[in-house]
Amino acid sequence: MKIPLLFSLSVATILTTLSGETLNAQQVDEYQVKAAFLYNFAKFVEWPAEAGGAPEVLTICVLGRDPFGQALDDVIAGKIIAGRPLALRRLTDARHTGGCSILFISSSENIRSLSSLKSDEKRGVLTVGEAGNATAECVAIKFTLEGGKIRFEINLAEVQEEKLRLSSKLLSLATVVRRTPDSPR
Repeated sequence: MKIPLLFSLSVATILTTLSGETLNAQQVDEYQVKAAFLYNFAKFVEWPAEAGGAPEVLTICVLGRDPFGQALDDVIAGKIIAGRPLALRRLTDARHTGGCSILFISSSENIRSLSSLKSDEKRGVLTVGEAGNATAECVAIKFTLEGGKIRFEINLAEVQEEKLRLSSKLLSLATVVRRTPDSPR
């Protein structure tokens, strides 16, 4: 699937600002790219009115061991999306995810962490994980590696469960996974 030029340029611009110089493909590591994706995901999500609608501050949370280093901090520093500033929180406990708009679940977390998150109804949180993680099938967006490139899959059942609306632009860039509510997790 080809990524539209505008989205590619946006990611490239973000990655370029990480170091203040042009980065070639070998200099950009996996988590710099994933940090840029997390930032861009926030541009294409509409949060539910039941969960308070669009939050005043868009908070990206990292649950568990943080694989991003400084990359995520650098990507969102001083950024504003639709009049809302971005913030970053690092969490060690799934019980403290209140106020998160986007929740990246580190590979250090297990399925029990996500189970405690699911008990909160109408949270309106975009959950993001990685392929190979025990929680990967229970998140709204899952990062994958295909041919050395970072891609993402969208689980529409999870998106709908969180009552989020994703832009068709974001959906067109992903492998959309359709799953019925009674499918095994």
